[in-house]
Amino acid sequence: MRATRIAISTAILGALALPMVWATTATAAAASAPSRAVASRPCDRPGPWVIGTQAVTIRSKASARSTAVGVLYRGHSFSVRTSSGGWHYITDMTTGVTGWVSGTYVYRTAHMCLD
Repeated sequence: MRATRIAISTAILGALALPMVWATTATAAAASAPSRAVASRPCDRPGPWVIGTQAVTIRSKASARSTAVGVLYRGHSFSVRTSSGGWHYITDMTTGVTGWVSGTYVYRTAHMCLD
């Protein structure tokens, strides 16, 4: 019984330590690699802008109390012109409406490098 507990504890500690060892190795490898090689990988570039809910209100100013000028629905294509204080000034390419949307609902996707 005691040997089983020791074996299980050792396995759990090993599993918990593995990500720390892997992260240390990956950090050291990234630091030694040239910076231009890292930037050329597609997984290091930020992904496209997406909507994290069904719809987001487009506002005339970067404030929740400002006038609504439109709605940005999931699936609409849009571009972010500038960002300020957690708000993004966007252009909805589907409807042509421009205005501010909260950064709580609009964000960039992240790619993951597994090498």
